[in-house]
Amino acid sequence: MSEYQYYEFQAVDRPLGQADRQVLRDLSTRARITATSFTNSYEWGDFKGDPVQLMERWFDLHLYLANWGTHRLMIRLPKRLVDRRRLDGFLHSIDWVDVTTSGENLIVDILCEELEPADYWDAGSDWPAALAPLRADVLGGDLRLFYLLWLMAVEAGSVEPDEAEPLPGIGPMTGALDAFARFFRLDADLVEAAAERPAGPTAQDPLSSDVIRRALADLPDREKTTLLARVIDGDPHVGNELRALVRDRQETSAARPAVAPRSAGELRARADAIREAREREQSERREAERNRLEAEEERARRARLDAIMRRGETVWREVETEIERRNAPGYDTAAGLLLDLKAIAEERGMVGEFAHRLQAIRERHIRKGRFIERLKPIG
Repeated sequence: MSEYQYYEFQAVDRPLGQADRQVLRDLSTRARITATSFTNSYEWGDFKGDPVQLMERWFDLHLYLANWGTHRLMIRLPKRLVDRRRLDGFLHSIDWVDVTTSGENLIVDILCEELEPADYWDAGSDWPAALAPLRADVLGGDLRLFYLLWLMAVEAGSVEPDEAEPLPGIGPMTGALDAFARFFRLDADLVEAAAERPAGPTAQDPLSSDVIRRALADLPDREKTTLLARVIDGDPHVGNELRALVRDRQETSAARPAVAPRSAGELRARADAIREAREREQSERREAERNRLEAEEERARRARLDAIMRRGETVWREVETEIERRNAPGYDTAAGLLLDLKAIAEERGMVGEFAHRLQAIRERHIRKGRFIERLKPIG
């Protein structure tokens, strides 16, 4: 299998200027560079740049994959919009995720190097679009991405069985979360087990206008002025920041029954049960399909035998005609008819008569070796 590497960087908050693009061009003469992205793939050689440095300086999202099994996703987040302590609560058991500070940002670096190798010659460019919404979701207060990272540690066995899940659940799954689980080959049954319970309010849940108005009215005038000034300055995060603020207040005021968190061991057990149920259902479907095909074959066989019985002696004459064609199709047709005549003889208790007539055919055509070979299954 030839080597293949795919690199893509995306600038979300600030487009690249002409000078920025020129610096990036110096790193690669064949990359596709736009005001919002840098994309390249390699079938030989390697990328000269340092992805971490590119993320620190220009980009908000980076995806890398290699067809020998290395997958990497990096997300840059304004640190003022993310509670670092909450992230650490998800990631404490994971050694393939690094969260580093770069100026006013946090960079989440997810690197898996031992995934089952696959050929992504055509699919590499599809992943960034599928995964990009994760960043906006996190900035809007949806931390289910980090639950999935914790779930990867559960699958790897690096989480103690009695450790509680970090969120009430993960359902309902979004397209971006599903893409993340598939990109990093997370056990689908484990994901399904986690998604059986809702995560609570998420970035995708609609906010009523009344809730938004009340939350904004409660803000101090000074804070409102600051937010409006940031909007005028072009700050792209004001909307996410306000949505997260409204959801936090909505979650605090909402009266929801307490639900005991599940342990890592319970999730694994539930995933095993889901897997067993799925495999049992698949087995039952295969068995039902096999029975259906066998019934269809038997109906066709019965119709064929009935038609042969109605034709009487003309069938034996057809056998001779097909043999005299002296070619493979003729021999095959003759042998098939003889096999059906044998089945009819067995049904009627006339096996002896059939054997006598078959022996006569064998003797008449003994020099036709390829035809005689076809008589072996008939006996």
